[in-house]
Amino acid sequence: MTWLSVDLVPLLIRICLVILFPFSALDKIFDWQGALKQAKSSFLPNASAPWLLVAAIIVELAAPFCIVLRWHDQLAAFVLAGFCVVSALLYHNFWNYPDFWIRGESKARSHFWDFLKNFGLVGGLLLIACGATLAPADKVASQPLSSAPVYSRSASAAPPAPSQAFDPSNEKVSVNEQ
Repeated sequence: MTWLSVDLVPLLIRICLVILFPFSALDKIFDWQGALKQAKSSFLPNASAPWLLVAAIIVELAAPFCIVLRWHDQLAAFVLAGFCVVSALLYHNFWNYPDFWIRGESKARSHFWDFLKNFGLVGGLLLIACGATLAPADKVASQPLSSAPVYSRSASAAPPAPSQAFDPSNEKVSVNEQ
C-alpha cells in the first residue's frame, strides 16, 4: 500500500463528500435575510427560523471538519446525514408543487433533484457513520471492473456471508468465503 491509497484517496473522498456544507453555511451568514426567508418557508413556526439557521450553520461548519479531520467522524457523519434528511423534507418538498409534469422550467422538478441529491449525500455520509473503510486504491485501480465493493467492514464487524464471485482468470463462478 502506498501513501496515495492509505492517506490521500480517503482524504480526497471525504473532502468531496462534505465540501458544499461550509460554503452553504457561509452563504447563510452572508445572506442572512435570504436564508431567513427560506427558513420561514417550511411549516415550522416563523419564530424558530433564526434558531434553525444558527443550528444549521453550526452543523454545516463543524461536522465537515470533524469528518475530514477524522475526529468523531462517525458521529459527525450521522448528524450531517440527519441534517440532510431534515432539510430535504422541510425545504425540498417537491410534492407540494403542481408543476412537476409541465415542460420547461419547473419548481417541483428543481426541488425533486435537490431532494434526491440530499439523499445521495445521506448514503455517502452513512458509509462513514457505519464505519465502512476503503479498499486500497491500487487494488481498485488494478481491477476496475470488479464487482467487489470499494468499502469493507471494519475488523470488529461480523464476517460477511459467503458470496459468489467471478474469477476472470479462469472464467468460473465460485463461492468464496470472505
